[in-house]
Amino acid sequence: QVQLVESGGGLVQAGGSLRLSCAATGSFFSIDEMGWYRQAPGKQRELVATITSGGATNYADSVKGRFIISRDNPKNTMYLQMNSLEPEDTAVYYCNGRIRTHFWYADTHWGQGTQVTVSS
Repeated sequence: QVQLVESGGGLVQAGGSLRLSCAATGSFFSIDEMGWYRQAPGKQRELVATITSGGATNYADSVKGRFIISRDNPKNTMYLQMNSLEPEDTAVYYCNGRIRTHFWYADTHWGQGTQVTVSS
């Protein structure tokens, strides 16, 4: 069974940094696009950043210049380096991946979420 497992969340002061990881486990052929999303209390889930298998990236305006998304394809792992954190970044962060279990079939998977709390 394919799973995305996140780690690295926690509590940090404003201005600090955290690094999130998302590892894909199980049996699969390859991973297409991956991404990070977040959901703050009382708000809808929103896109943070995405990265293609070739390394092309896209960021939400609110995190440009502060967050860096990357991936290690041989390790089937994606990362989110979060710098200059602000209280507004407080949310549950979810990883997302378009995982190809066969070369002709892909499905979207979500991680369980990891809490990031930024104190002022």
